[in-house]
Amino acid sequence: MSEDTVREEPFPSPSRQATGLVNGVETEVSSMNFSDKIMVTISQGGRLAQWVQVPLAAPSAASVDMALPGAGSLLPSEHLTATTLLGGGNAERETMGQLYASQIASLLTLRNPNEQRSLLLGLGLEKVDTTTSDSFYDVVELVQQVL
Repeated sequence: MSEDTVREEPFPSPSRQATGLVNGVETEVSSMNFSDKIMVTISQGGRLAQWVQVPLAAPSAASVDMALPGAGSLLPSEHLTATTLLGGGNAERETMGQLYASQIASLLTLRNPNEQRSLLLGLGLEKVDTTTSDSFYDVVELVQQVL
């Protein structure tokens, strides 16, 4: 093979995408898996205004908690701590971003209790709806399609 030849290769990081309606707004969700992080983006209107990180590595005592009955509930695992890296805007948006990140991290650890990577969540919702849980469940359902 000569040096001038360009060989086309697929992007080396596994990725998945899904689109759906959340509160009547088209929402795009994607995930990319890297050796040290799992990146999930949730975007409406092409925006990403907040970034949250959650380490998924669990101390051994937390692993026992995940195996107990009730681990399939929608409540995030107690050992997961979400940290806002960028954005947030106000306390309500920051809290919702951390709730989404903790919930997604919990889904990841329930699927693979030995997961050691960190979740990096990019969030760009047009509005935060705290009056109903419908939008929360719609977003979580979309995310489950890409994990």
